[in-house]
Amino acid sequence: MKLKFALGLLVATAVATGAVGTAKVTYVGHDKVAKGGALVTASDFIVEVMKRTGPGQVEVHDKETDTFYVLDGEATFVTGGTMIGGKVTTPNQQRGTDIRGGEVHHLSKGDVIAIPAGIPHWFKEVQQPFTYYVVKVIKP
Repeated sequence: MKLKFALGLLVATAVATGAVGTAKVTYVGHDKVAKGGALVTASDFIVEVMKRTGPGQVEVHDKETDTFYVLDGEATFVTGGTMIGGKVTTPNQQRGTDIRGGEVHHLSKGDVIAIPAGIPHWFKEVQQPFTYYVVKVIKP
């Protein structure tokens, strides 16, 4: 029941932010979902299953809102504050080495967190395995 609620929340996030419009419907079977990776890629949203084995870099997306639903594992996730060592890595994307003054979240199975565009965020610590759904809603 929690999974259905969380997946509904992810879809509702995409609908509420305008990601679902006149685009075609995309069905992804359970075999592909189980393998992970990119599930749906459209001009205004992306759905992925991600697996982390360790911490990452600080990220700031200028035009993407991320919504995560944790499937398995635990992580220390930091949001907000000021990104340290930030550099533009691709258009509308910055990566850095640390966050000063952010809010620390302990993520575990069943949690959902939404990070609006422009907010620094960082998987500071990851306990393996850490698997999660990502819905990225892309602003024009």
